[in-house]
Amino acid sequence: MNATNQMPKAYESADVEAKWYPVWEERGYFHGTPNPDKKPYSIVIPPPNVTGILTLGHVLNNTLQDILVRYHRMRGYEVSWFPGTDHAGIATESKVEKSLRQAGKPGRDELGREKFIETVWQWREQYGGTIIKQLRKLGCSCDWERERFTMDEGLSLAVRKVFVELYHKGYIYRGRRMINWCPVARTALSDEEVIYKEVDGQFYHILYPLADGSGALEVATTRPETLFGDTAVAVHPDDERYRPLVGKMVKLPLTDRLIPIIADEHADPAKGTGCVKITPAHDPNDFAVGLRHHLECINIMNPDATLNERCGAEFAGLDRFAARKKAVAMLQEQQLMGEIENIRHAVGYSERGDVPIETLVSYQWFCNMKELAKPALEAVRSGRIKFYPERWTKTYFHWMENIQDWCISRQIWWGHRIPAWYNDRTNEVYVGMEAPTAPGPWRQEEDVLDTWFSSWLWPFSVMGWPAKTPELEYFYPTTTLVTGPDIIFFWVARMIMAGCEFMQEIPFENVYFTSIIRDDLGRKLSKSLGNSPDPLDVIAEYGADALRFSIIYIAPVGMDIRYSNEKCELGRNFANKLWNACRFRQLQGEISPGFRDLATTDLSRLTPDEKWMIAWINDTIKQVNEALADFRFHYAVHVIYEVVWSNFCDWFIESSKVRLRQGGEAREQALKVLDFIIFKILRLLHPFMPFITEELAHQVGYLSEDQTIMNEPFPDLVQNKNIPSIMEEAPDLLDLVEGKFQLIRAGRALRSSYNIPDGKKVHYFIKAIGPVVARFLRDELEGLMFLLNAESIEISEADFDVARHGAAPSQLANLGTIYLPLAGLIDVAEELRKLDKQKSDLEKWIQGSRAKLSNQKFLDKAPVQVVTEAKTHLAELEHKLERTNELIAALR
Repeated sequence: MNATNQMPKAYESADVEAKWYPVWEERGYFHGTPNPDKKPYSIVIPPPNVTGILTLGHVLNNTLQDILVRYHRMRGYEVSWFPGTDHAGIATESKVEKSLRQAGKPGRDELGREKFIETVWQWREQYGGTIIKQLRKLGCSCDWERERFTMDEGLSLAVRKVFVELYHKGYIYRGRRMINWCPVARTALSDEEVIYKEVDGQFYHILYPLADGSGALEVATTRPETLFGDTAVAVHPDDERYRPLVGKMVKLPLTDRLIPIIADEHADPAKGTGCVKITPAHDPNDFAVGLRHHLECINIMNPDATLNERCGAEFAGLDRFAARKKAVAMLQEQQLMGEIENIRHAVGYSERGDVPIETLVSYQWFCNMKELAKPALEAVRSGRIKFYPERWTKTYFHWMENIQDWCISRQIWWGHRIPAWYNDRTNEVYVGMEAPTAPGPWRQEEDVLDTWFSSWLWPFSVMGWPAKTPELEYFYPTTTLVTGPDIIFFWVARMIMAGCEFMQEIPFENVYFTSIIRDDLGRKLSKSLGNSPDPLDVIAEYGADALRFSIIYIAPVGMDIRYSNEKCELGRNFANKLWNACRFRQLQGEISPGFRDLATTDLSRLTPDEKWMIAWINDTIKQVNEALADFRFHYAVHVIYEVVWSNFCDWFIESSKVRLRQGGEAREQALKVLDFIIFKILRLLHPFMPFITEELAHQVGYLSEDQTIMNEPFPDLVQNKNIPSIMEEAPDLLDLVEGKFQLIRAGRALRSSYNIPDGKKVHYFIKAIGPVVARFLRDELEGLMFLLNAESIEISEADFDVARHGAAPSQLANLGTIYLPLAGLIDVAEELRKLDKQKSDLEKWIQGSRAKLSNQKFLDKAPVQVVTEAKTHLAELEHKLERTNELIAALR
């Protein structure tokens, strides 16, 4: 297993990523098959919309899933990550309709149902699933052989079976209820598909004249255009002001209708005038009032949110907002409009159409969720399903304990058509897996099912249910779900309900909710703000591994992420650091036999630095395992970053160069330990940075061409009495090695303070804190001299002798004090002259800066940024003066 070619000087991520992914996929490394000799580990991908393209949200979500599946694959589990896409009814119809308009082709209504659905399938074949291709760019190790689509034949069968079963159990019914309506998609929406936004609006005070001419009631509303659907005015039964008027009639403005004054507790005497217009067909609360008082329910809206003929010829066909303006103008002309207040209020918007919804009464199909919710509530309450972060359980419990019936029908064509048929002659309704065979003029329900009605079955339908497949028996229930908290109701809760109902088993054991990604200003990423980078551009610039590593590095559990592309420099720099470390090793020659476990190495002969490094790697392995068990991905990458960048690259590789120069057995041992640690680091990092770790494992020579790092075991702890543990009280050896590196940092800082070139040999004096430390430092003398580039280092327990060594600045460290005698390095007198001049200048500048900042006129008139910059400048000057005084004191 020798590296045959010298590694390139620079890491070219694009070349490496393009090289390895096809190899992994062609060799079937991602495919999991039922294996009774292994524990199963499975994840189902949150199926992205078939219309979707990769976003940073997808990057975060899928990187986390990939870390988990690669980690468990390396730990010996049989792993399958089930991928697929969602047909996304409303979104896909909108996308196809837009493409037809842009191409100047006939639209949905002109094509008719069959032709339009055929067109959507063609569009899906040509353009759908782009995001699935893009996930490969990210390195996602999905089990692509098991890819599914929510309208595949098998999944469609599962949807029909569930609908029929729930219907015959009495859970699914068709009824006339208040629903949310999207005027753009022209379909019903569930409550969860409505997004509430704070917007500016008006409160219109309208006068409703009493029919007997004795006065008028003042009613406040935000929607005067809906008055055409009013069927009553309500007052509270205990409101003394209006009690005598209950039962009387008022003239409905802009119409020739009379409507009653009714008493109902819905009217709040303390709010507004205490009088409320009741529009049963267009407000959920009014609908309930209408049922209590047997009021007529008048729908005044067309499907596109224009007013219909019930509003009269002047308003029929007008857009709702145009109708509002016209109604207000006419009410003002008739002197029936009172005060108009400006307000800020919450308005429901269609998640898909991004327009205000309408609430209206309509015949729809519903699913009663109360019984289905009970076992799903218990699954989370008992801890069988765990949420990370745990706080999301409160949100889940609140929604499930107050669950409403689910409106499952949609007035679109792309989707799973409801398996219900109507006999117009007999008024029978037939619900079944196939069309009825009984004679009669049967017509199928036009509506299709809500997209979520198929995706709530995803964890088991994707494995072949209702058939009893080997995959279902082995991989269900899945282990972990990674998803966003925004679909905790749409999807997570419903999947738990479906699993408990149809599989009699929870669908997953853990749910990890990802963070929201924001820009550096704290704004949500969006195309309209122009702050949502294209991940493919980021990958092209920084590399997939850099993007993956960086986004996890800045993603603490349960907290929003502040993202900018520049933060990916952290991941790219880390990749380059790792590349350079491995290139250094490759340049030393062939890899060492037995490097995987050090079984042929006498561990008692390891140097202190080698024991220190192995102890750190041990600690890192332990911490990473614990972090991933608790879904603390952010903590895991921080631990790895620190140990690789600082402990390994900055210190251990440098210190190992001493042993490599010695040759013989010392060199052999140094190389073997280097190989042992590097291969552990590569395996430790593989779930997070799959491409570079695979490339380096082959480039250095740890793996042959037909091997892959993803099938190598995740690193284990080195269990040996000769390897100290830094999980316990820090043992003396580790303190000594840490202290040695601290002394080296201090010595280098002294050199830098006096601008002594790194290449110039110098003399140091170290006063050790005691005999044990002095003995240790003398044993490490060769390494100290190499790392400090010293001509000589005197180690003593005695005080530094200024008379013998001359002026020498010093720095204190844990193991003692290090001195840098300046004789022969600089002209002390000249250096003191320069420092004195620098001190004098700094004191003048500080005096001027303080005077400026104590001037109240300046503070009052100057922009905040200017004042802040002046304060920062003063702090910098004061720090420079402090350092200058230290240097002067050292020289004197």
